[in-house]
Amino acid sequence: MDAGLTALLGAAVGSLATLGSAMVTGRAAARSQFDQWRRQHRRDAYANYLGAVYDRDVALDAVRDALRADRPDLRDVDEKMEHFVAQARGVHRAAELVILEGPPSVVEALYGVVHAADDLAEVVRRMVRDAHAEDTSRKAEDTALAAEREHLLYQAVKGLRAAAADVLGDTEIRLY
Repeated sequence: MDAGLTALLGAAVGSLATLGSAMVTGRAAARSQFDQWRRQHRRDAYANYLGAVYDRDVALDAVRDALRADRPDLRDVDEKMEHFVAQARGVHRAAELVILEGPPSVVEALYGVVHAADDLAEVVRRMVRDAHAEDTSRKAEDTALAAEREHLLYQAVKGLRAAAADVLGDTEIRLY
């Protein structure tokens, strides 16, 4: 009888150990899946934001190109400026998702991009106003300032890419 009871107790302990092990394994698998899901959502949010930033920057470059002429075609400048504004709205929408998904390090880097982009856009808007007023007194100065601010924006975008790569654990993200 003692041998039977010992066997029964052994089977019960073995079953409990197996059940406990299965629960731990299940929780670990669920956590791993959640981490992968979160990483993918963050990656998508960061990629969408950076894509929107790129599209906005291309639109702003088109405005700057249109302003290079001695007497720019103001209708063309205005059309390109409208396109830029539409692209900027897309950037703001994409930023909201990064703010929701990103940890503070990425959000801080995102705000660096936002501020650098705003500083550049401010100069270009002034250049557009001056073109409408046929005022060329600041054109050379503003062109140089826009180039400087474009470089600062580029640096801010690199900082955002680095912060995103750090969060995603992806050392192969290009930081050029």
